[in-house]
Amino acid sequence: MADIIAKRMCAELDGDFVVFLIGMRINKPWKAWRWVPVARAMPRMLTELTKQPDLGLLHARTHFGFPVIMVVQYWRSFDALEAYARNRDAAHLPAWQAFNRAIGENGEVGIWHETYVIKAGQYENVYNNMPPFGLGAAGTLKDAVGARQSARRRIDRVVEGV
Repeated sequence: MADIIAKRMCAELDGDFVVFLIGMRINKPWKAWRWVPVARAMPRMLTELTKQPDLGLLHARTHFGFPVIMVVQYWRSFDALEAYARNRDAAHLPAWQAFNRAIGENGEVGIWHETYVIKAGQYENVYNNMPPFGLGAAGTLKDAVGARQSARRRIDRVVEGV
């Protein structure tokens, strides 16, 4: 487990980046033979991406709940995310094709994603008494002092180029 940073911090990331939320919803939990293969696919993809940082994944964290499992991912760019999704030699495309063959639109397992392209500086965050988390794990942590002290000052600092 990562060490707690016992002070206020904020994260910064140079340039544009992408926040990608992806998940599955177990609609019929008694049909484990349907949803277990879907659930197993994401860890394989994350392992592949972690071993090949040049593919563009900056950080990912899985959140387990029932009936939804979600992964929050930070990517260097939309182009990198799309290239991975379409790469015939990577884990994603075969998993997507297998899902469509096995599940399709039968309602047993839901899958979803949301993609947010974040322009340089068009974000704000703070972490207090936390280990590196979220954008703080994907970017660089800085002390939340001075121009980084409040949400308004963090946003204005970037907008004004301070």
